[in-house]
Amino acid sequence: MDSTFGILFSSIFVTNIILSRFLGMCSFLGVSKNFKNSAGMSAAVSFVMLLATMLSYACYHLLLVPFHLEYLKTLVFILAIATLVQLVEMFMKKAMPALHKAMGIYLPLITTNCAILGIALINVENNYGFIDSCVNSIGTSLGYTMAILLFSCIRERLNEKALPKCLQNLPIALITASCMSISMMGMSGIH
Repeated sequence: MDSTFGILFSSIFVTNIILSRFLGMCSFLGVSKNFKNSAGMSAAVSFVMLLATMLSYACYHLLLVPFHLEYLKTLVFILAIATLVQLVEMFMKKAMPALHKAMGIYLPLITTNCAILGIALINVENNYGFIDSCVNSIGTSLGYTMAILLFSCIRERLNEKALPKCLQNLPIALITASCMSISMMGMSGIH
């Protein structure tokens, strides 16, 4: 059984959701053109990821396992995450209109972020309890935030440089992401 610190460290560095597991790449590449957008997206993903982890844990252990419907976990998790995002968006629109406006398109985009679904499935696959699932979710959120913010800083600096036309925008972004991934893979032997 993994220790709580081990789960946290591993989810941030060793099995980073973006740089090691390659989940959530759409938002990673699409939103990371500037730091402000990346910070907004990472905050939204972190908030929804923790809530989705709690909800998916409850759905799995209180609904699916007692009725032997574990094979429906992916479908149930997708529906739960989509519903959760819609409820959070409606609540924010009503209670915190300034924050809702600042987040803009980021909240609806989270519904299709595979990192959210991925962490719910990883928690079930690893048989984590509620606390360990939440710790894994927090660590994954921190790893996502670290990766997207570093990547956005690098991309902003690269946009200031004169690059050959064939490397501008997505090609240099993919090269940069692969270099970041290689550096993160160096920790894969740590348990």
